[in-house]
Amino acid sequence: MAQRPIKFRLLELFSDEKEHWNNEIVTQVQKEYNMNSNFGRDSINFDILELASGGMLKSVESKVDEDGVYKKGFLLHKYVITDFGKVRASDACLEYV
Repeated sequence: MAQRPIKFRLLELFSDEKEHWNNEIVTQVQKEYNMNSNFGRDSINFDILELASGGMLKSVESKVDEDGVYKKGFLLHKYVITDFGKVRASDACLEYV
């Protein structure tokens, strides 16, 4: 079975309306899509950034990655889905409650 586009999957993951750190979501999607390289990691993170810049996700907290859980010295963001993101998720035929 074909996997859905990554941005749709990201919206689906955030559709639980909980706050998620970007590194946690990136790790999960890397496993699901077998994108275990640094390029894959950064591509998924870039997709999250695009969803946030498009108003579908909102950063609610950030911190410097001092432990190197994602990339040492980089900024980690905790995101939550916005109302607009919920609408877009629904438009993409994702099950949204």
